[in-house]
Amino acid sequence: KRKEKLKLASKSDQSPSLPAQGRRKNLEFEPLSTTALILEDRPASLPAKSEEEAQRHRQEYDEMVAEAKKRELKEAQKKKKQMKERFKQEESIANAMVVWNNEILPNWESMRGTRRVRDLWWQGLPPNVRGKVWSLAIGNELNITSDLYEIFLSRAKERWKSFRETGSEMESDADSADRESSLDLIKLDISRTFPPLFIFQKGGPYHDLLHSLLGAYTCYRPDVGYVQGMSFIAAVLILNLEEADAFIAFANLLNKPCQMAFFRVDHELMLKYFAAFEVFFEENLPRLFNHFKSYNLTPDLYLIDWIFTLYTKSLPLDVACRVWDVFCRDGEEFLFRTGLGILRLYEDVLLQMDFIHIAQFLTRLPEDTPSERLLSCIANTQMISSNRKWAQVFNALIKDKEMEKSISPTVKNS
Repeated sequence: KRKEKLKLASKSDQSPSLPAQGRRKNLEFEPLSTTALILEDRPASLPAKSEEEAQRHRQEYDEMVAEAKKRELKEAQKKKKQMKERFKQEESIANAMVVWNNEILPNWESMRGTRRVRDLWWQGLPPNVRGKVWSLAIGNELNITSDLYEIFLSRAKERWKSFRETGSEMESDADSADRESSLDLIKLDISRTFPPLFIFQKGGPYHDLLHSLLGAYTCYRPDVGYVQGMSFIAAVLILNLEEADAFIAFANLLNKPCQMAFFRVDHELMLKYFAAFEVFFEENLPRLFNHFKSYNLTPDLYLIDWIFTLYTKSLPLDVACRVWDVFCRDGEEFLFRTGLGILRLYEDVLLQMDFIHIAQFLTRLPEDTPSERLLSCIANTQMISSNRKWAQVFNALIKDKEMEKSISPTVKNS
């Protein structure tokens, strides 16, 4: 032991002659922080600080402390402001919830179109009435019942069972079998639906429910079948409605003209929607419109994904729900107005980008997309072009196409 101590002592005696890096490791003190490095006196083995250097270090330390205190104060003020806004928002939601439950929902038909309700609607629906309002606003023109859902769910389960046992469908009609047998695609899409939530993936609490709803729909509408993007719409409805009600809303929502045009891939009609969108794009954002045009970047490159998933894949979920609130109020026009609102919100960013970066950016919008600023941009988007509203512009495009069809045979005959 004594020999070991002597060895250690001799090593410590040699330490001043070691290179700076090696010497640092053998110091007898370990600074606790940057502060300690500034204020601590140097080890005895090193030259002492001059008075000027010590004073400068003290000043630097005081400046660091002052800066840290300033940051702490700023952070505390920021948190206080956030808490205040949060409390204000929660109070607003609580008050709105009372109004919706006690006044609006019991008198839905007479109140839904009033200015007061429309204004309250724009501010965002309280989460606990959101599903109910969506359901009422979407309606049930198809007259689907809970029993009908159970019938198609049973049919879907039979098909899945048959598929597992035989590896093929029982359906004799080839086209129908092809439509209803998109089981692998449904499974694949479910695993891609809101993956950060971990609730729709295999083993998650809503996996089987989402699978059931989508399977039932493919049996209910074999002419449409399952199309990628549907899982996101169904998932949002499941989060806000009971199973059968979610199916009823889902089937009716997909039956709307715009959704049906996209999900049935009616190319001619889709092109009319894109053309109408471009009319209002040029009207509202001429600089960005010309920038996109210079790269030959057409609306189908980003609008298809937005419309197929009703923005639930591209926008943060809470922001997408705010969009859905007003979409249920205003119909298809609001989907395209939202698209223009997004382009307005990020106009300055997009003007600096090339084709590839624009396409990538619009496919997955920033996670911190602010709902209030987006809604403000949407509100500042005017859906008027040459004194014509969205429906008038779109219908004029449809009529032009119909006129072309009726003229073309005449031209051929002549």
